[in-house]
Amino acid sequence: MGEAIAFYSLAALILGLGLAVITARSTVYSVLFLVANFLCVAMLYVLLRAEFLAVIQVLVYAGGIVVLYLFVVMLVNLKRGPEDHADPRRRDRLGLAMAGLVFGQLLAVAIYAFWPSQATGGASATAARGIGNVEQVGHALYVEYLVPFEVASVLLLVAMIGAILLAKREL
Repeated sequence: MGEAIAFYSLAALILGLGLAVITARSTVYSVLFLVANFLCVAMLYVLLRAEFLAVIQVLVYAGGIVVLYLFVVMLVNLKRGPEDHADPRRRDRLGLAMAGLVFGQLLAVAIYAFWPSQATGGASATAARGIGNVEQVGHALYVEYLVPFEVASVLLLVAMIGAILLAKREL
């Protein structure tokens, strides 16, 4: 009974903080609401006895991704008007080609995810052998879901390069 109350109150808090993220007037407050949301999701993982995921949630999302968001918010001057952001060197066709490439990657991941696998067993077979939680996550991440993991790493790399380019223009 206590776990159910904790779960539903955390779920309501997560939904409320998610709503606060998208309705906040200041981008800095929005990022702070996002940090609180990530921490509540980590608490939910602890409640569901997935301690490894809770630690990863705090380290990767509440630590790394939010710092990246804050750097972008601080580096981009949001007080300027939209006409000041226009760049005469903008390459529309290159952007459209890159968007097509990203769409193609997402399509490849979707096909890979729903394609019948030749591997026998899976996560349930590893659980039956007595492998721990960290080993199951590592096996799933680097064997079963290798392509989506690599696509996510490429997307994070592109975001980091974009932030560096934005910062370099201003400096």
